[in-house]
Amino acid sequence: MKQEQDLEHERRLSGKVAIVTGGASGIGAETARLFARHGAAVVLCDRQDKMGREVAASIMDSGGIAEYRSLEVTREDAWTALVQDVEQAHDRLDILCNIAGIARGIDPTTGEMTAMNLPELPLDAWTQVMRVNVDGVFLGTRSVHGAMVRSGGGSIINMSSICGIVGSFGNPAYNASKGAVRLFSKAAALQFAGDRIRVNSVHPGFVDTPLAKTGHNGEVGKKRMEATPLRRFGHPSDIAYGCLYLASDEASWVTGSELVIDGGMTAA
Repeated sequence: MKQEQDLEHERRLSGKVAIVTGGASGIGAETARLFARHGAAVVLCDRQDKMGREVAASIMDSGGIAEYRSLEVTREDAWTALVQDVEQAHDRLDILCNIAGIARGIDPTTGEMTAMNLPELPLDAWTQVMRVNVDGVFLGTRSVHGAMVRSGGGSIINMSSICGIVGSFGNPAYNASKGAVRLFSKAAALQFAGDRIRVNSVHPGFVDTPLAKTGHNGEVGKKRMEATPLRRFGHPSDIAYGCLYLASDEASWVTGSELVIDGGMTAA
């Protein structure tokens, strides 16, 4: 009995229901797994359906509660339907992690990633990045408000980046989108505080994820490593544990904040 009580005490999200976007891989997948291990019922969402279903299945095989939902984060009707379904199935919604994001636009004629240097940056590529990284966060944050009010409060965690705090040479669209997430989160935190809904942003440094790994090779990777005082790239779990803290009741007095997890890079 004591062992069961200790295990329950260690579960920091027992009884909570969470939506995690970008849950099919990288930081999103690790966050979904960690939330489930800590007792949350997790609805993980993505557009990579096969990978998303595999993550959900692995969580359930480990004794957790999870389901996968295909979600286009830029569609308002998709968000409305998702939140309605989650609330109907679980009678509550406590946590939203807006982790889905892209770094580059895709050329509609070739299907290839577009150049993101400012002089050559097409408006269409800029718009694609803004739609996913900013509109998706806005729609998710707005869509869960009513359900979280009915649950007595909640925690919204919006994934930004160190590129939302400092500039970089390579991708002004990504920088601008993550800066928007940072300040949007602060504005939402102020508006939602009276409803006991906390809103915070998380700012990873260079993390080994499918989105970032290609930039960790060669000379670029060497420069990134040199700029990171702890001399390693982050693991998705490094970021997931920050999300766990913000999602838990331990962070009940934390809202409108920026959690930087970057191996010391922005300390310099």
